[in-house]
Amino acid sequence: MDNAHIKHIAQQLGFDACGIARIDRVDDEAAKRYHQWLISGKNGCMEWAQNHQEIRENPELLLEGARSVIVVAMNYYPQVFQSESAPQFAYYAYGRDYHEVMKQKLWMLGEAIERETGCKSRACVDSAPLRERYWAQRAGVGFIGWNNQLIIPGKGSYFFLGVLVTTLELEPDKPCLDHCLQCHACEKACPSGALRCGETVDARRCLSCLTIEHKGELPEWVKDVIGNRVYGCDECQKCCPHNRNAVGNTTPEFQPKPELLSLTRDDILTMTQEQFSSIFSHSAVKRAKLAGLQRNAKLLRN
Repeated sequence: MDNAHIKHIAQQLGFDACGIARIDRVDDEAAKRYHQWLISGKNGCMEWAQNHQEIRENPELLLEGARSVIVVAMNYYPQVFQSESAPQFAYYAYGRDYHEVMKQKLWMLGEAIERETGCKSRACVDSAPLRERYWAQRAGVGFIGWNNQLIIPGKGSYFFLGVLVTTLELEPDKPCLDHCLQCHACEKACPSGALRCGETVDARRCLSCLTIEHKGELPEWVKDVIGNRVYGCDECQKCCPHNRNAVGNTTPEFQPKPELLSLTRDDILTMTQEQFSSIFSHSAVKRAKLAGLQRNAKLLRN
Protein backbone atom coordinates (compact mmCIF):
# COMPACT_ATOMS: atom_id res chain seq x y z
CA MET A 1 0.00 0.00 0.00
CA ASP A 2 1.59 3.26 -1.12
CA ASN A 3 0.85 6.96 -0.63
CA ALA A 4 -1.24 7.28 -3.77
CA HIS A 5 -3.54 4.44 -2.71
CA ILE A 6 -3.98 5.86 0.78
CA LYS A 7 -4.79 9.32 -0.61
CA HIS A 8 -7.30 7.77 -3.02
CA ILE A 9 -9.10 6.04 -0.14
CA ALA A 10 -9.02 9.29 1.86
CA GLN A 11 -10.62 11.14 -1.04
CA GLN A 12 -13.31 8.49 -1.38
CA LEU A 13 -14.09 8.89 2.33
CA GLY A 14 -14.72 12.59 1.80
CA PHE A 15 -11.46 14.15 2.93
CA ASP A 16 -10.38 17.23 0.97
CA ALA A 17 -6.66 16.89 1.60
CA CYS A 18 -4.27 14.19 2.78
CA GLY A 19 -0.55 14.27 3.52
CA ILE A 20 2.00 11.95 5.09
CA ALA A 21 4.94 12.58 7.42
CA ARG A 22 7.50 10.29 9.00
CA ILE A 23 6.88 10.05 12.71
CA ASP A 24 9.54 11.72 14.84
CA ARG A 25 9.96 14.00 17.80
CA VAL A 26 8.61 17.52 17.41
CA ASP A 27 11.48 19.81 16.47
CA ASP A 28 13.16 21.89 19.18
CA GLU A 29 11.87 25.26 17.95
CA ALA A 30 8.22 24.13 17.90
CA ALA A 31 8.58 22.51 21.32
CA LYS A 32 10.14 25.69 22.71
CA ARG A 33 7.32 27.89 21.38
CA TYR A 34 4.72 25.62 22.97
CA HIS A 35 6.49 25.66 26.33
CA GLN A 36 6.76 29.45 26.22
CA TRP A 37 3.03 29.67 25.45
CA LEU A 38 2.29 27.62 28.56
CA ILE A 39 4.78 29.44 30.79
CA SER A 40 3.28 32.80 29.79
CA GLY A 41 -0.18 31.52 30.75
CA LYS A 42 -1.56 32.16 27.26
CA ASN A 43 -3.38 28.82 27.30
CA GLY A 44 -5.83 30.49 29.68
CA CYS A 45 -8.69 28.24 30.71
CA MET A 46 -7.38 25.36 28.59
CA GLU A 47 -5.59 23.65 31.48
CA TRP A 48 -5.58 20.38 29.54
CA ALA A 49 -2.95 21.88 27.20
CA GLN A 50 -0.38 21.31 29.96
CA ASN A 51 -1.02 17.57 30.15
CA HIS A 52 1.01 14.77 28.54
CA GLN A 53 3.87 16.96 27.33
CA GLU A 54 6.05 13.92 26.61
CA ILE A 55 3.48 12.62 24.12
CA ARG A 56 2.97 16.04 22.49
CA GLU A 57 6.68 16.10 21.77
CA ASN A 58 6.98 12.44 20.82
CA PRO A 59 3.86 10.99 19.11
CA GLU A 60 5.56 7.61 18.81
CA LEU A 61 4.31 7.08 22.37
CA LEU A 62 0.72 7.02 21.08
CA LEU A 63 1.13 3.70 19.28
CA GLU A 64 3.80 1.07 19.72
CA GLY A 65 5.79 0.62 16.54
CA ALA A 66 4.41 3.77 14.90
CA ARG A 67 6.20 4.74 11.70
CA SER A 68 4.04 7.32 9.91
CA VAL A 69 1.58 10.14 10.50
CA ILE A 70 -1.28 10.52 8.01
CA VAL A 71 -2.95 13.95 8.20
CA VAL A 72 -6.34 14.61 6.63
CA ALA A 73 -8.42 17.77 6.27
CA MET A 74 -12.14 18.25 5.69
CA ASN A 75 -13.90 21.42 4.56
CA TYR A 76 -16.55 22.91 6.86
CA TYR A 77 -17.18 26.28 5.20
CA PRO A 78 -20.99 26.71 5.05
CA GLN A 79 -23.17 26.99 1.96
CA VAL A 80 -25.87 28.84 3.91
CA PHE A 81 -25.38 31.28 6.77
CA GLN A 82 -27.20 32.76 9.73
CA SER A 83 -28.65 36.23 9.38
CA GLU A 84 -26.04 38.80 10.40
CA SER A 85 -28.44 40.07 13.07
CA ALA A 86 -28.76 36.62 14.69
CA PRO A 87 -26.60 35.39 17.61
CA GLN A 88 -23.58 34.10 15.71
CA PHE A 89 -22.24 30.57 15.98
CA ALA A 90 -18.76 29.77 14.68
CA TYR A 91 -19.01 28.09 11.28
CA TYR A 92 -17.38 24.91 12.54
CA ALA A 93 -20.36 24.35 14.87
CA TYR A 94 -23.06 24.67 12.21
CA GLY A 95 -23.35 20.94 11.61
CA ARG A 96 -22.68 17.65 13.36
CA ASP A 97 -19.77 17.44 15.80
CA TYR A 98 -16.66 17.03 13.67
CA HIS A 99 -15.08 14.72 16.26
CA GLU A 100 -17.70 12.09 15.46
CA VAL A 101 -17.64 12.53 11.69
CA MET A 102 -13.88 12.73 11.26
CA LYS A 103 -13.06 9.93 13.66
CA GLN A 104 -15.46 7.51 11.97
CA LYS A 105 -13.87 8.21 8.59
CA LEU A 106 -10.35 7.90 10.02
CA TRP A 107 -11.29 4.55 11.55
CA MET A 108 -12.40 3.42 8.11
CA LEU A 109 -9.07 4.52 6.65
CA GLY A 110 -7.25 2.65 9.42
CA GLU A 111 -9.32 -0.47 8.80
CA ALA A 112 -8.44 -0.35 5.09
CA ILE A 113 -4.74 -0.13 5.97
CA GLU A 114 -5.00 -3.08 8.37
CA ARG A 115 -6.91 -5.23 5.86
CA GLU A 116 -4.28 -4.72 3.17
CA THR A 117 -1.09 -4.60 5.24
CA GLY A 118 -1.84 -5.92 8.73
CA CYS A 119 -0.49 -2.66 10.17
CA LYS A 120 -2.16 -1.03 13.16
CA SER A 121 -3.39 2.56 13.36
CA ARG A 122 -4.76 5.02 15.90
CA ALA A 123 -7.23 7.75 14.90
CA CYS A 124 -6.85 11.14 16.60
CA VAL A 125 -9.31 14.03 16.32
CA ASP A 126 -8.61 16.30 19.29
CA SER A 127 -8.72 13.08 21.29
CA ALA A 128 -4.99 12.72 21.94
CA PRO A 129 -2.21 15.14 22.92
CA LEU A 130 -1.09 15.51 19.32
CA ARG A 131 -0.14 18.76 17.58
CA GLU A 132 -2.31 18.48 14.48
CA ARG A 133 -1.27 21.75 12.82
CA TYR A 134 2.43 20.97 13.27
CA TRP A 135 2.02 17.57 11.63
CA ALA A 136 -0.20 18.98 8.90
CA GLN A 137 2.62 21.33 7.94
CA ARG A 138 5.18 18.52 8.09
CA ALA A 139 2.91 16.36 5.91
CA GLY A 140 2.58 19.08 3.27
CA VAL A 141 -1.11 19.75 3.86
CA GLY A 142 -0.73 23.45 4.70
CA PHE A 143 1.08 26.02 6.79
CA ILE A 144 0.34 27.71 10.11
CA GLY A 145 -0.74 31.30 9.52
CA TRP A 146 -0.21 34.32 11.74
CA ASN A 147 -3.74 33.77 13.02
CA ASN A 148 -2.52 30.38 14.27
CA GLN A 149 -4.86 28.56 11.86
CA LEU A 150 -3.73 25.84 9.47
CA ILE A 151 -4.05 27.31 5.97
CA ILE A 152 -4.23 25.07 2.91
CA PRO A 153 -2.76 26.89 -0.11
CA GLY A 154 -5.48 27.82 -2.58
CA LYS A 155 -8.25 26.59 -0.26
CA GLY A 156 -7.98 28.50 3.00
CA SER A 157 -8.40 27.62 6.67
CA TYR A 158 -11.99 26.44 7.06
CA PHE A 159 -10.92 22.82 7.51
CA PHE A 160 -11.12 20.25 10.26
CA LEU A 161 -7.93 18.28 10.84
CA GLY A 162 -7.54 14.63 11.75
CA VAL A 163 -4.51 12.39 12.21
CA LEU A 164 -3.98 8.67 11.77
CA VAL A 165 -0.85 7.39 13.49
CA THR A 166 0.10 4.08 11.89
CA THR A 167 2.75 1.37 12.05
CA LEU A 168 2.81 1.33 8.25
CA GLU A 169 6.05 2.80 6.93
CA LEU A 170 5.33 5.28 4.15
CA GLU A 171 7.30 7.72 2.04
CA PRO A 172 6.87 11.19 3.62
CA ASP A 173 5.54 14.11 1.60
CA LYS A 174 7.50 17.33 1.42
CA PRO A 175 6.59 19.84 4.17
CA CYS A 176 4.55 22.87 3.14
CA LEU A 177 6.86 25.89 2.96
CA ASP A 178 4.23 28.52 2.08
CA HIS A 179 3.68 31.38 4.49
CA CYS A 180 1.38 34.23 5.44
CA LEU A 181 1.16 37.39 3.34
CA GLN A 182 2.07 39.49 6.39
CA CYS A 183 -1.00 41.67 5.82
CA HIS A 184 -1.85 41.76 9.57
CA ALA A 185 -5.56 41.50 8.63
CA CYS A 186 -6.21 38.92 11.36
CA GLU A 187 -4.52 41.00 14.03
CA LYS A 188 -6.54 44.07 13.04
CA ALA A 189 -9.82 42.12 12.89
CA CYS A 190 -9.48 40.35 16.25
CA PRO A 191 -12.11 42.05 18.44
CA SER A 192 -10.36 41.33 21.72
CA GLY A 193 -6.65 41.73 20.98
CA ALA A 194 -5.87 38.03 21.31
CA LEU A 195 -3.63 38.05 18.24
CA ARG A 196 -0.20 39.54 17.75
CA CYS A 197 1.11 38.49 14.35
CA GLY A 198 4.11 36.21 14.63
CA GLU A 199 3.19 35.22 18.19
CA THR A 200 1.05 32.47 19.68
CA VAL A 201 -2.59 33.30 20.32
CA ASP A 202 -3.48 34.55 23.81
CA ALA A 203 -6.39 32.32 24.78
CA ARG A 204 -7.08 34.51 27.82
CA ARG A 205 -8.45 37.13 25.42
CA CYS A 206 -9.72 34.89 22.61
CA LEU A 207 -13.52 35.10 22.31
CA SER A 208 -13.64 31.64 20.79
CA CYS A 209 -11.89 30.14 23.80
CA LEU A 210 -13.82 32.22 26.33
CA THR A 211 -17.32 31.61 24.95
CA ILE A 212 -16.72 27.87 24.52
CA GLU A 213 -14.16 26.70 27.08
CA HIS A 214 -14.40 29.15 29.98
CA LYS A 215 -16.34 27.96 33.02
CA GLY A 216 -18.24 30.37 35.25
CA GLU A 217 -18.77 34.07 34.63
CA LEU A 218 -16.85 35.76 31.84
CA PRO A 219 -14.43 38.64 32.51
CA GLU A 220 -16.19 41.99 32.73
CA TRP A 221 -14.47 43.39 29.59
CA VAL A 222 -15.98 40.71 27.36
CA LYS A 223 -19.33 42.48 27.17
CA ASP A 224 -17.64 45.38 25.36
CA VAL A 225 -16.24 43.22 22.55
CA ILE A 226 -18.51 40.18 22.26
CA GLY A 227 -20.85 41.86 19.77
CA ASN A 228 -23.36 39.22 18.69
CA ARG A 229 -21.02 36.21 18.94
CA VAL A 230 -22.76 33.69 21.14
CA TYR A 231 -20.51 30.68 20.44
CA GLY A 232 -17.00 31.04 19.08
CA CYS A 233 -15.52 33.67 16.79
CA ASP A 234 -14.44 33.49 13.13
CA GLU A 235 -13.14 37.03 12.63
CA CYS A 236 -9.50 36.04 12.05
CA GLN A 237 -10.64 33.70 9.29
CA LYS A 238 -13.31 35.87 7.68
CA CYS A 239 -10.76 38.60 6.97
CA CYS A 240 -7.97 36.31 5.79
CA PRO A 241 -7.09 36.75 2.09
CA HIS A 242 -6.38 33.02 1.88
CA ASN A 243 -10.10 32.44 2.43
CA ARG A 244 -11.29 34.62 -0.45
CA ASN A 245 -11.99 31.56 -2.56
CA ALA A 246 -13.49 29.39 0.20
CA VAL A 247 -16.07 26.97 -1.21
CA GLY A 248 -19.10 25.71 0.70
CA ASN A 249 -18.80 22.11 1.91
CA THR A 250 -21.04 19.35 0.54
CA THR A 251 -20.74 16.96 3.50
CA PRO A 252 -24.31 16.08 4.61
CA GLU A 253 -23.33 15.87 8.28
CA PHE A 254 -21.97 19.43 8.27
CA GLN A 255 -25.12 21.08 6.94
CA PRO A 256 -26.82 23.24 9.61
CA LYS A 257 -30.22 22.52 11.08
CA PRO A 258 -32.89 25.12 10.23
CA GLU A 259 -33.50 25.45 13.98
CA LEU A 260 -29.95 26.69 14.50
CA LEU A 261 -30.07 29.16 11.64
CA SER A 262 -33.28 30.73 12.96
CA LEU A 263 -32.29 31.08 16.63
CA THR A 264 -32.74 34.49 18.24
CA ARG A 265 -31.27 35.85 21.45
CA ASP A 266 -34.63 35.46 23.19
CA ASP A 267 -34.86 31.86 21.96
CA ILE A 268 -31.55 31.08 23.65
CA LEU A 269 -32.37 32.93 26.87
CA THR A 270 -35.70 31.07 27.27
CA MET A 271 -34.43 27.72 26.00
CA THR A 272 -35.12 24.65 28.12
CA GLN A 273 -32.65 21.82 28.56
CA GLU A 274 -34.91 19.61 26.46
CA GLN A 275 -34.89 22.12 23.60
CA PHE A 276 -31.12 22.55 23.86
CA SER A 277 -30.56 18.80 23.72
CA SER A 278 -32.82 18.49 20.68
CA ILE A 279 -31.35 21.35 18.63
CA PHE A 280 -27.74 20.58 19.51
CA SER A 281 -27.85 16.80 19.51
CA HIS A 282 -24.47 15.55 18.21
CA SER A 283 -23.26 19.15 18.02
CA ALA A 284 -20.00 20.72 19.21
CA VAL A 285 -22.14 23.39 20.90
CA LYS A 286 -22.91 20.90 23.67
CA ARG A 287 -19.39 21.58 24.95
CA ALA A 288 -20.54 24.97 26.25
CA LYS A 289 -23.70 23.46 27.75
CA LEU A 290 -26.99 25.36 28.00
CA ALA A 291 -25.73 27.38 30.97
CA GLY A 292 -22.70 28.58 29.01
CA LEU A 293 -24.73 29.48 25.95
CA GLN A 294 -27.23 31.48 28.01
CA ARG A 295 -24.40 33.17 29.90
CA ASN A 296 -22.98 34.33 26.57
CA ALA A 297 -26.38 35.39 25.22
CA LYS A 298 -26.96 37.71 28.17
CA LEU A 299 -23.96 39.77 27.07
CA LEU A 300 -24.98 40.10 23.43
CA ARG A 301 -25.80 43.49 22.00
CA ASN A 302 -29.46 43.61 21.02
